Amino acid sequence: MSSTVVIVGGGYAGTMVAKALDDRADVILVDPRDAFVNVSGSLRATARLDWADQPFFDYGPLLTRGRVIRDSVVAVQPGGVTLADGCRVDADHIVLATGSSHSYPARPRTTATSAAAAADDLRATNEQLSRADRVLVLGAGPVGLELAGEIRDAWPGKRITILDPSPEILPACLPEVRDELRRQLEELDIDLRLATSLADLPHAAAATASTFTVTTTDGEEITADIWFRTFGSRPHTAYLADGALVRLTERQTVPVDEHLNVIGHPTVYALGDIADLADPKMATQAMTQAPTVIENIAARLRGEQPVAVHEPATTHRILVPLGTRYGVGQLTSPDGGAIAAPVDVVVARKGTDLFTARFAERFGRTATAGIDSTGTAGDGEGSG
Repeated sequence: MSSTVVIVGGGYAGTMVAKALDDRADVILVDPRDAFVNVSGSLRATARLDWADQPFFDYGPLLTRGRVIRDSVVAVQPGGVTLADGCRVDADHIVLATGSSHSYPARPRTTATSAAAAADDLRATNEQLSRADRVLVLGAGPVGLELAGEIRDAWPGKRITILDPSPEILPACLPEVRDELRRQLEELDIDLRLATSLADLPHAAAATASTFTVTTTDGEEITADIWFRTFGSRPHTAYLADGALVRLTERQTVPVDEHLNVIGHPTVYALGDIADLADPKMATQAMTQAPTVIENIAARLRGEQPVAVHEPATTHRILVPLGTRYGVGQLTSPDGGAIAAPVDVVVARKGTDLFTARFAERFGRTATAGIDSTGTAGDGEGSG
């Protein structure tokens, strides 16, 4: 009799595990949305109307044998999960891959659980953004930088300011990567202000055109016509807060061992943003962890002892496109160290299509006209 694998979360890692195990087990993927969301694509869609539908990939074609349940999980036990509608789904193996929350537009609004509604939100935001001359981005992490770059690519004349309380930009990257980023931002006329906080958030609603003035903690006034919040992500682990499966860490992440098993549970796994690992909380790391889970579950399905071990990243890998022509990155060198990625590599691997071709292949979708379908997605470094 075939074993059942329940995967909670249909994001970067969850869909990768589900597809890989589809021909070996009865796979059930649980997610409240009707489509996978490519975060970087959402940022571009904010600035370009022709991208409004590109970030979303219908779950329908993902699995051949398995099925997708559109619901949320509210509790997890070693032998199954409980859904928000009260139903229980029994499982021989469970994979927790619920990722983290992030402010819109990096993630769809919680009210937009369908791809159609989320795409409509992006179109509406694009219209609001088109009316704004001065843009304020709060947060100079990868999401804020990519968003600012996409806005500049679409609207060369807008005034764009990025604020962040941190004293350094991309602190995990090499000095030469940070220096190149500063150079490109200056060339793009994007005003980056580090070590700068606001006394209060803008009174205007985020992602909505409305002129406002804010005051920094240094007393400087900044006037803008629209603002975006690109900080404050949190792991999606509220469904584990009862402690019935495992006690969460102080950061609300899930403790795991080297096999990515939830501590104390050899048939339950956690990966991605919710796993208590030293890896950066980014899509690329979640997809790097996924093969360990796939190999270990596959071994158990064969009746073998799982032996695959995840080695935390020793080099911070990242690609940060600033629109379609600029960007910086850091990759792993042949000797295992870090090396700066030239701008043409960043553009070719990510900036051109933001991995759309890669996900079109995963979800069995024909590449859309105007989107590169040559598979230039590269190593999978992503935002968030």
